[in-house]
Amino acid sequence: MQLPPTFDAALAARRAKETLDIEAQAITAMAARLDDRFAQAMSLLLACQGRVVVTGMGKSGHIGRKIAATLASTGTPAMFVHPAEASHGDLGMITPGDAVLAISNSGESEELTAILPLIKRMGVPLVAITGRLASTLGRHADVVLDAAVDKEACPHNLAPTASTTAQLAMGDALAVALLDARGFRADDFARSHPGGALGRKLLTHVRDVMRQGDEVPRVGAGASLMELMREMSAKGLGASAVVDDDGRVLGIFTDGDLRRLIERSEGPADLRSLRAADVMHPRPRTVREDDLAVSAAELMEAHRITSVLVVDGDDRLCGAMNSNDLMRAKVI
Repeated sequence: MQLPPTFDAALAARRAKETLDIEAQAITAMAARLDDRFAQAMSLLLACQGRVVVTGMGKSGHIGRKIAATLASTGTPAMFVHPAEASHGDLGMITPGDAVLAISNSGESEELTAILPLIKRMGVPLVAITGRLASTLGRHADVVLDAAVDKEACPHNLAPTASTTAQLAMGDALAVALLDARGFRADDFARSHPGGALGRKLLTHVRDVMRQGDEVPRVGAGASLMELMREMSAKGLGASAVVDDDGRVLGIFTDGDLRRLIERSEGPADLRSLRAADVMHPRPRTVREDDLAVSAAELMEAHRITSVLVVDGDDRLCGAMNSNDLMRAKVI
C-alpha cells in the first residue's frame, strides 16, 4: 500500500506518543483524585437487587456498552439502555430494584438529562461518571465519580479521546472492585464465557480430553520389549504405561526412550532380552481425571513431555493423553 506523498512518519509517531502520554496522564490524575465517593458508589451497586443499568449518549454510550458488558461478565448483572430510546419506552427496562450508572463527560447531554428526573422519581440509585461535578448529571446523582481530564488527546481538544479513556478506566475500576468484593472466582468467570478459549481452559477437565478404556496403551511389568512396542504402535499415543497386576502405574515408556535404547544397544539379541520393567521410567508424572486440562498442559510444558498418564484416587491407570489431544480440544 502506497502512502500519500505528504505522509510524515516521524510526525505520526510523535502524535501517537503524545496521545498515549495524554491519556496515561489523565488516568494517573484521576486515580490520585479517587476518594470516599468510590466506596459509596460501590456500596450502592453492591446493594442493588436487580441490574446495573448503564446509560450514556454518543461516545460515552459506546463506553457504557463496554462497561455494562464487563460488569455482566464479572458477577454484576448489568445492561445498557440508550438514553434517547429510554424517552420512547425503554425507560420501562429500569425497575425499582435496579441501579443506574450514567456516563457523560459534560454532564449535560440533552437525551440523558431529560430522563434524570424520571429516574430519581423511581427512587433508583444513580451513580454518575462525569467530567463536571456541578453539571445537571452531577446534581441529580447520588454519587458522582470524577472523570475530568485536563485536555483531550485530539490536537484540537475536541474529539472525545482522553475523556472516554478516563470513563472506561473508571468503569473497569468499578467492575474489578465489585468482582473482588463479591468473591468472584476464575471458575465463575468461565461460566460466563463457555464458548470462548478462556471458558475451555477453565471448564475443560482431563476426563473430557483423555483417552479411556482400550485406547490407553498399557503392559505389565513382565512384558517383552516387542510386546511393549506393539502396544505403543497399536494405540498411537507415542508412549505406553507399565502397570502392576492391580492396574497401578509403575512407569512409562515413550518413543523417545525407544530411540535412545536402540542407539545404546549392541544388536537385536540384546533388545530381545529386555522386559518393560527394565526400560520404563519409574514413577512417571501423572494427573488426576478431575484436574483441569490446562493444568495437564502446563505440566507437560514445564517438564518437556508430550504424553501424560491419568490416574484415579487409588493411583490406578484410568486414562492417558498427549499434546495432540489437548490441541484438538482447543485447550492449547
